[in-house]
Amino acid sequence: MPGSRRAGGISKRCECRATDGRLLGKACPRLTSKGHGAVQLRQELPLDAEGKRRPFRRTGYASVTDARNDLDKLRAILALPGDDEDAARRVGDLLQNVMRDRLEIPDAAEVSRRLGVGVPLDGAMTVGEWLDSWVDTKRTRTTTTNGYRSHIRVHLKPGIGHYRLDRFNVGHCQEFFDGIDDANEVVRAENAARREQEARCKWGKRSRPPAAESARLAVEREKLAAMPPYREITGPATKQRIRATLRAALNAAIRRQLISFNAAQWVELESGKRPKGLLWTAERVARWRETGEKPGPVMVWTPEQLGAFLDEAEGDRLYAIFHLITHHGLRRGEGVGQDWDNLDVAAKRIRVSKEIVVDGWTPIQTDPKTDGSAASVKIDRETIAVLREHRARQLQERDAWNEEAALKRAAGKDVSDWVDTGKMFTALNGEWLHPEVVSTAFNRIVAAADLPPINLRDARHGAAALVKAGGGDLHDAKVKLRHSTITLTSDTYMELFEEYEDELAERAAAAVPRARKAPEGADPEAA
Repeated sequence: MPGSRRAGGISKRCECRATDGRLLGKACPRLTSKGHGAVQLRQELPLDAEGKRRPFRRTGYASVTDARNDLDKLRAILALPGDDEDAARRVGDLLQNVMRDRLEIPDAAEVSRRLGVGVPLDGAMTVGEWLDSWVDTKRTRTTTTNGYRSHIRVHLKPGIGHYRLDRFNVGHCQEFFDGIDDANEVVRAENAARREQEARCKWGKRSRPPAAESARLAVEREKLAAMPPYREITGPATKQRIRATLRAALNAAIRRQLISFNAAQWVELESGKRPKGLLWTAERVARWRETGEKPGPVMVWTPEQLGAFLDEAEGDRLYAIFHLITHHGLRRGEGVGQDWDNLDVAAKRIRVSKEIVVDGWTPIQTDPKTDGSAASVKIDRETIAVLREHRARQLQERDAWNEEAALKRAAGKDVSDWVDTGKMFTALNGEWLHPEVVSTAFNRIVAAADLPPINLRDARHGAAALVKAGGGDLHDAKVKLRHSTITLTSDTYMELFEEYEDELAERAAAAVPRARKAPEGADPEAA
């Protein structure tokens, strides 16, 4: 093939000419003399993309030994692709550039490493190119890999993708993350300006505004329409996850010996601490109703508020999944992915072994989030009764669906029977229940019950509140929520538990009947 040992070699040439001016070339009688002429190397490379020959030539060697060493290095590189034509072409491109720019012939081991991971062989790979190459080889959970892809697409490639991988340093990395903070300030300012403009667009009275006021409001609304929409900032926790993605990618590059230093490891970031769970106390609810602002990112209902939600939800066909999540701390995907086979009525246990999560909009079934998440959960008698009632309802839905499907097929319509997926919670036709359907129903019921807002994700945290209300401690909450360490449970729920202790102390004191009343206006804190 082109580039084989027979397609190249070592020779000498000189500039001696005959009497007619022609170069003598190999006919020069002095070429055999030591020191006369120049040693040159010639080696055929693999054909280029258009099928054309491209010989590698280099001259000016001080000795045949030096030329022989380079020829051996060339042939070692040319042997790397084997029968892979695309790899052979890439090797040919590399060596053609080496010849053109009079570069040192690279080491075959270095070329082999780069060839094996599909990166540019000339070492000019950018951070963006490596991130794309790295994420394409990931074999993590689909949702995890898509999270990597999102960080790369939205943040990393636009911010640092243009840097050469082998020249990317801590300064570049720190500047990138500082830039996120600067962008956050812009977003905050734009969001604040939009809120102020929205206030100018409101007519606070029930009556219709007069003509002059209507004209003013129309102008203000035009200004509002021209403003940027609300945007979310990239918070500390998200920045930590972006850094984790970059650090993992750079560690992989180190293992491939493409670089020797991980710049992401040394960047200083604000701590992305896990948000604390806060209880929706009466004071916080009143403040929320007044301002519309939540006191914290993770809010938890009191048992009374949870009871109000479940009372409102009881007539909904998805009531059982809300009961299971709020009482026993299942994640949304774990609830939707729960199989009937994993319910042990006699032992009053439910085993979490699968979850259904959303990839974009497509539901996919995966193993639980962590090894600790795949565990058995102790459930109570009431939950057993709720699940039995739900099962009876599900079978009624199945029979009704099949009866209607048979009638439609008799009428010439193409309708399938109810699908037996084995799931506890399903769509009306038995297929998987889409997780977002559960969230939508949850939000609708919360609004109907006029309760302070929480996310369905936060409803799981209510199980920790119930553990405390039932007399349990942080270790009991850890077991209920299947956390990997008690530190994780403490970081999230310690403040919640302390609030409960205050509330329980006041309830305990109030439970003692007294004949005399406290002095009017007395400060209970003064004692």
